[in-house]
Amino acid sequence: MTTTAPPARATRTADAPVPARGARTRARRREHVACGVLMAPFLILLVAVFLIPVGTAVWLSFFSDDQPGLGFGPEKTVFVGLRSYTAVLTDPTFLGSLGTVALYCLIYIPFMVIGALALALLLDSGVVRLRAWAQLGLFLPHAVPGIIAALIWLYLYTPGLSPVVDVLSKGDIHIDFLGVNTVLPSIVNIALWSNLGYNMVIFYAALQAVPREVIEAAVVDGAGPVRTALQVKAPLVRPSIVMVAMFTLIWAMQLFTEPMLLSQSSPMINSRFSPSMYIYDAAFTRNNYGLAAAASVILLLCTVALSYGVTRWTNRSQKEAAR
Repeated sequence: MTTTAPPARATRTADAPVPARGARTRARRREHVACGVLMAPFLILLVAVFLIPVGTAVWLSFFSDDQPGLGFGPEKTVFVGLRSYTAVLTDPTFLGSLGTVALYCLIYIPFMVIGALALALLLDSGVVRLRAWAQLGLFLPHAVPGIIAALIWLYLYTPGLSPVVDVLSKGDIHIDFLGVNTVLPSIVNIALWSNLGYNMVIFYAALQAVPREVIEAAVVDGAGPVRTALQVKAPLVRPSIVMVAMFTLIWAMQLFTEPMLLSQSSPMINSRFSPSMYIYDAAFTRNNYGLAAAASVILLLCTVALSYGVTRWTNRSQKEAAR
């Protein structure tokens, strides 16, 4: 009877050593520590500037200062549940402010995204000479603080003060920039003037990462400058377009500075023109912090829902395009 010897174990050569389990564990631990150190500033800022304020707003929204009895005696903070949310959602001025912001977004976001992308494509095409000076000139308004920009345009919109209105009047053109039908486009104009150059820089940076070979191949295939820009460059910077659109949406939902300053000269802008102005009025004019907190939470939920919808729609469009 013959027996077969078991196969010999493969011996490891000296030039391919395997680290011990303890060494691998220490290396993994060092990686985790490094990741924790790098993520710590972000987590600290997230907790300090977002989670704590949101938690405080949610907590305040469930309480209110009520006077006992017939209204005599000191106010007492009492738990009111969802009463503040019901008051906000049934307040026609708050619902009207949401409608105003929705219309503002419908006008502002397309102009912002399309305008910034068009300027970036123009700069990237090489048609514009003195490209660095053009970028500086377009970006410079973004360096002006929002309050200063709103004051500048308030001066340009006010009849009797504005040289623009005087020049138009001499040409028998009378435009009330702060009228009932023009006040919202005037606010959109201020926002475009302030932020168009910033988003243009984002798109221009994304266009610089487009492979030149792809553009050269499109030119060899007979594509002109316009077709190359719209059908080759623009699809390749789609992630940047989505990012700019989402950030612009989040910023637009917080509309406050421009209408607050323009309200000093226009009766068309009341103290509850936008949701942020409604929150400001509830907290610092009516001293109803529970109502202001509830409106803040509702505005946050609307912003998160819209951002999530944009993300889902973008992902679905990308999957359909990939098919």
